[in-house]
Amino acid sequence: MHVIVIGAGVVGVTSAWYLTRDGHEVTVIEAREGVALETSFGNAGGICPGFAGPWAAPGMPLKALGWLFRENAPLKIRPRLDAAQWAWLARFTRNCTSERYAANKTQMQRVAHFSKACLVDLRAETGIRYDDGTGGILQIFCTDEEAAGGARAAHILQDLGVPHRLLTPAEALAVEPSLARSTVSLSGALHLPADETGDCHLFCRDLARLAEAHGCRFLFDSPVSAVLREGDRVAGVMAGATRIEADAVVLATGPWANRLLRPLGLSLPIYPVKGYALTCEITDTEAAPRSSVMDEHSKVMVTRLGKRLRAAGVAELAGFDPSMRPAVLNGLRDRVAALFPDAADFATAEFWHGFRPMTPEGASRVERTRLPNLFLNLGHGSNGWTQACGTGRMLADLVAGRETCLS
Repeated sequence: MHVIVIGAGVVGVTSAWYLTRDGHEVTVIEAREGVALETSFGNAGGICPGFAGPWAAPGMPLKALGWLFRENAPLKIRPRLDAAQWAWLARFTRNCTSERYAANKTQMQRVAHFSKACLVDLRAETGIRYDDGTGGILQIFCTDEEAAGGARAAHILQDLGVPHRLLTPAEALAVEPSLARSTVSLSGALHLPADETGDCHLFCRDLARLAEAHGCRFLFDSPVSAVLREGDRVAGVMAGATRIEADAVVLATGPWANRLLRPLGLSLPIYPVKGYALTCEITDTEAAPRSSVMDEHSKVMVTRLGKRLRAAGVAELAGFDPSMRPAVLNGLRDRVAALFPDAADFATAEFWHGFRPMTPEGASRVERTRLPNLFLNLGHGSNGWTQACGTGRMLADLVAGRETCLS
């Protein structure tokens, strides 16, 4: 059947890939001029099932309050006259209990590890390359409190059967020798050797080409203004002045989904959470990380992507505010320079921001709506790159009427 996928970020492209491989006629409609030019363009580069978990955690509301007046805080809430923001924050707070955190984390871990397996299979099948690396992720701690939190996380990873190792500061330097030049003191680390790295934008670009070779069609510069409803089903979409009919429609539009859902009488609790990133050329390979380092203190992840260094962090709740605040950019650059002072010329770094599509509980939504031929693949938050292959395959199973692999 003919399936329209709205959105050509990593979630839309992987959905299109698996739908095309299932034998459907697939059309991907994207408002931008190419694939992965919004949230998927400049993320941290980590494929991190070991880290998959909700931001809604016990103690987080108090931490967020403490960060209100710190301009470059890891989580920055900028209060607005926005009912959606306050409703989302209320639901987020309700999910910050130990019981809900455990349930949400378990669900996210299952999807993330399934997705990693799907990515490995896809890479083996296609030979796709995207500045990918399999050197694992090192989470570093700078205080005793952070190290204690790492030990608690290790217990959860143990229960889930996730490969991991708690390290002393000296052992952390053996994994990432470049940290020996850092001006930051370490109290310990957690190593996740099975996690991976890669450039999400490169992946999307090349997977789209592979999908096209199998018959998938991409329409760019084509913002969808409406999903067309006829009775209890959808009939297609309006892209500009053009009506495009379909047997099924998939929304993979990230934080913009409710613009198309609300006219249909549907909505999801998804809110845009802005993240920042910098990218620069590596000038000293020995001074750069071998793989990826997650700095627990600043919540900044630094990743080697081929000959480039990518660093990303900050979670800012301010709606679709596109401004790039100098204090945040300087804080990000200063922290990366403190961690890897000789790795690059940070004065020439290129900055970027994107809007993560966050649900209050953290888990993504892969589901059929009450309109039976309208499907959702949304709400991946900061785990879109990690979860995209898995949720793309789950979406294809839903469209085909099969039980999903995680049912």
